[in-house]
Amino acid sequence: MGIRTKFNLVMLAGFLVGLVLAALLARDILQASARREVLQDARIMLEEASAIRGYTDHEIAPLLADQSRIRFLPHTVPSWAAQTNFRAIATDFPNYSYKEPTLNPTNPADRPTDWEADIINGFRQNPAEKELVLERDTPNGPTLNLAHPLTVADPGCLTCHSVPAAAPASMIDLYGSGNGFGWKLHDVIGAQLVTVPMSVALDTANRVLLLFLAALALVFLVMVVVLNVLLHRFIVQPVKAISRFADEVSMGNLETPEYAVHGRDEIASLATSFNRMRRSVVNAMKMLEAD
Repeated sequence: MGIRTKFNLVMLAGFLVGLVLAALLARDILQASARREVLQDARIMLEEASAIRGYTDHEIAPLLADQSRIRFLPHTVPSWAAQTNFRAIATDFPNYSYKEPTLNPTNPADRPTDWEADIINGFRQNPAEKELVLERDTPNGPTLNLAHPLTVADPGCLTCHSVPAAAPASMIDLYGSGNGFGWKLHDVIGAQLVTVPMSVALDTANRVLLLFLAALALVFLVMVVVLNVLLHRFIVQPVKAISRFADEVSMGNLETPEYAVHGRDEIASLATSFNRMRRSVVNAMKMLEAD
């Protein structure tokens, strides 16, 4: 096995080890960046929903207060307004969602699924916890879910949700008296829940990873070509030439010229030593002939 083959095998082994380490490190960095991006999108969605809730509560509800006494208008309910707006967005972005699941909702459509109920109960058991981030695998791919607790912070909410007798008759006519009552001030009654798909961000991260690894492979290929050219030019060729001269001298061809020395590197030092040895052999042979 020649020097060039050994050199290339060592380079290839080193590259493969480095490539694996770089791939693992880059994958972790890119996936963490993708998750931060998705989480940022979820937080923006949640802030938008909170803004809609606030606008509905402070601007829309007072305007429709008189009509609500005659006929209950869900447009005055912050939860209904926020969820309705985001359902309109979901027509173009079907894997994005905003929900406000509630353990005892006025609207039966807001009843939580089992995993949503677990989130709400977790907030009830840990009142200091103000945010929960979790990932779930779904038939449409992995999703990131961001949840904030919904707390009865305004005593005005109890007008509609304390006991049926205190609620507007128009609301009872629409939803009945079996749901959405018994709430207490400062209780966690539900959660704001945003669901954002992770597949797009993760797929982008994987594509960037592949491009990064392809760029590394291309750089390695260029380096190997350049190093092989340099190896051939400055090491392999001179060593082969010195080897041929050594063969000639060893077979008694004392007319072999000296090897032309270029530079001051190790090959030049080897060539100088060879020329010195050649002269010593020639002088020794001449002395033997003279005797």
